[in-house]
Amino acid sequence: MGIVITLGGLHGTGKTTYAKALAEHLGLRHVSAGDLFRRIAEEKNLTLQGLAELALADHTIDMEIDKRIIQEAERGDVILDGQLAAWMVDGKADLKILLIAPREVRIRRIAEREKLTFQEAEASTSAREEAERKRYMKIYNIDVADPSIYDLIVDTNLYPLEEMKKILNKIVDDYIQILKERRRRV
Repeated sequence: MGIVITLGGLHGTGKTTYAKALAEHLGLRHVSAGDLFRRIAEEKNLTLQGLAELALADHTIDMEIDKRIIQEAERGDVILDGQLAAWMVDGKADLKILLIAPREVRIRRIAEREKLTFQEAEASTSAREEAERKRYMKIYNIDVADPSIYDLIVDTNLYPLEEMKKILNKIVDDYIQILKERRRRV
């Protein structure tokens, strides 16, 4: 099995942005749980908040996304991004990174991405994250606020986007080099 790296974090921390950049840098595939969730919302003609509320009653939505994440990890050579990705592939992941950013920064990023006002983004994100928190606890007994499963925590607000990409690339390059050396010794 090839390398498996997960990027987790709350909405607006940059999971997909940095996962895409890392995948391109490393020549790996990229799979985003958030993109899968957005696709399902579009297919069902629902908002993200609406699908999050529906998923509280219909666990098959989450289970389908999680099944796909696990399958992709088993194929290897992939960067996975999603709030639960690290938990879903624990034991299969070589490196699990948690991305964080201040709430106001996350809301601003979401407002820009979704073309919403700050207030709209704040209301929808708060409702969505609360629904997800309840759902993940109910389905999996997972507290997404618990960082203990991660190997590395990175605040994506510390540096501008391009500098942060370089920092993550360097960290991951070094980590992979150490991992390869360890595997050769075994």
